[in-house]
Amino acid sequence: MSTCPAGHETTATDYCDTCGIAMDAAAAPAPTEPATTVEAAASGTCPNCSAVNPANALFCEACGYDFTTGSMPRPAAAPTTPTPAAPEASANPSPPLTEKWVAEIWIDPDWYVDQKSTDPLPSPGLPLVVPLKNTSILIGRLSRSRNITPDIDLSSDNGISRRHAQLTTDGTRWFVEDLGSSNGTYVGGNVGGLPTTPLTPGQKQEISDDDRIYVGAWTRIVVRRAADGE
Repeated sequence: MSTCPAGHETTATDYCDTCGIAMDAAAAPAPTEPATTVEAAASGTCPNCSAVNPANALFCEACGYDFTTGSMPRPAAAPTTPTPAAPEASANPSPPLTEKWVAEIWIDPDWYVDQKSTDPLPSPGLPLVVPLKNTSILIGRLSRSRNITPDIDLSSDNGISRRHAQLTTDGTRWFVEDLGSSNGTYVGGNVGGLPTTPLTPGQKQEISDDDRIYVGAWTRIVVRRAADGE
């Protein structure tokens, strides 16, 4: 068991399996006095739970505190008896989609090589097809203890932050927004090289039918309309 620069215990050696921060990153010092929302965003120290996050993060990786608004992005559900059952779909408060959309989750060997991850690459194959049921879709890693229930759960990829990115739609167009993730969110086309410039956290970017979203150590996401039978 190791301790990441943010102070979380982790069994991983490259990225913290709690917050996704690189294990060799320098930890930000904790302030000696409570910080304001602006100061907290700059320092990365959460004024709600005192967890240390990457500087200028939009959300606290530990409790979900929103540095830009000073509130929790999703209120915690009432305590219930622990159960191995999957999280309820009602965890997503956004309106349901009227059209059928899906996200293809690919294991991309080229992205894996580009990221220089030391984690073993899962066997590439056919994509996992995830139905998109709401107008706002959270991409991240599951944490029942912190009430983080991503609509697209990428827990197998240690390069993914708990709240990594958000997909939103107006019913026709889709947009992607990085939520201050540790390793960034990238968008590239289906031709040419891999993207090299991450999205600016907090800024939405429209994605076209041919665009691909790259996150984590090996994950590629393609958003498309559902085919018949999907």
